[in-house]
Amino acid sequence: MIQLNVQTVELPLARPFAISRGVRTAVTVVRVTLIDGNVEAMGECTPTAHYQESAESVCEQLERVRPHIEAGMNREALQRALPAGSARNALDCAMWRLDAAKQGKTVWQLLEMQAPKSVITAETLSLDSVENMANAAKNAVARGAKLLKIKLDRELIIEKVAAIRLAAPLATLVIDANEAWGGLDLESLFEALHEYNIAMIEQPLPAGKDKDLVRCLHPIPVCADESCHVRADIAGLRDRYEMINIKLDKCGGLTEALAMAAEAKALGLRLMVGCMLGSSLAMEAALPVAVQAERVDLDGPIWLAADHQPALRYTQGEVWL
Repeated sequence: MIQLNVQTVELPLARPFAISRGVRTAVTVVRVTLIDGNVEAMGECTPTAHYQESAESVCEQLERVRPHIEAGMNREALQRALPAGSARNALDCAMWRLDAAKQGKTVWQLLEMQAPKSVITAETLSLDSVENMANAAKNAVARGAKLLKIKLDRELIIEKVAAIRLAAPLATLVIDANEAWGGLDLESLFEALHEYNIAMIEQPLPAGKDKDLVRCLHPIPVCADESCHVRADIAGLRDRYEMINIKLDKCGGLTEALAMAAEAKALGLRLMVGCMLGSSLAMEAALPVAVQAERVDLDGPIWLAADHQPALRYTQGEVWL
């Protein structure tokens, strides 16, 4: 019989993290541990209020399926037992790790994939003043960052991007508007941003209100984040997005994430892999999808005051296994 342990953990941030929807100084994660004899495995999720989740609601979901988990429910049955989201993600990732450990393998070996030595990951520039964001960019590239993700709202968009590009002339820049650009003249904005060699713009319009992108000429690829949760969403996004952002906490775990990657490739959409704020325990679970992606944003642990151990190593703009 499998034993399920559930723990809620608050992780203080080393510095405030700001996006268009607000500022955070800590992140609350839920961790599950599955124990089968003398083998155990963990999974972590970050409940997100924007998706009507809380640590309490996630724990309630986990308790509802506890009898089935402890009776030996497998990953396939889990996909039907819980909806896409954080609770299923934590369990799904723990199940992958437990299955691998019971066979004396790694998850990479279970997937018949080669683990890389490292993966280039974005370093996020938190929403701030023009000067502070430019300084953050300068400091990031001085540490070796190669890819910068710029959090923006509706204010001083071009001014911030121009200052960041001046501070980081060689870095690859991507922008994340977090749904904040509704009502703006997107074609003019995209054209102006194109001058700064922006590689991608993530979710400029609110989910469900992004049809304007169909008619909007955009010289910069646009990536769906909040508009894309599971594989069933993907086909309907092809007329407005060139990329999708896969996050394990949105889609409900590695099982669905791998299926999303395959579906996106089959439909000709490019891949990004992202994360919620969380520890190395959560980021490591996403790496089998990250190695298939064009852009990777798994920098959650660098925002934490203290990471989960054993921790991934972040240096020179890469995450090292």
